[in-house]
Amino acid sequence: MRQLTATVHGYVQGVGFRASAQRRAAQLSLSGWVANQWDGSVKVVAEGPERALQQFLGWLQRGPAAADVERVDATWAEATGQFHGFHIRG
Repeated sequence: MRQLTATVHGYVQGVGFRASAQRRAAQLSLSGWVANQWDGSVKVVAEGPERALQQFLGWLQRGPAAADVERVDATWAEATGQFHGFHIRG
């Protein structure tokens, strides 16, 4: 089990990014959260099998149809097991 922390930059707020990310994470059985950031980016912390996280990262690099993702800054760590489900934060 691994943890992916990603910051998604571009036109990613106000386009359904968080709700779409939550649905995709659920499809992949990932846990964690997604939140808008003050600078207009979206931050994601997700845990699960590395293969599923790689698929999720690929999705984050595209986002939902209305989004325009410029780049994704991602870091990897060992999973902490602290999350239950995948939630949208403020």
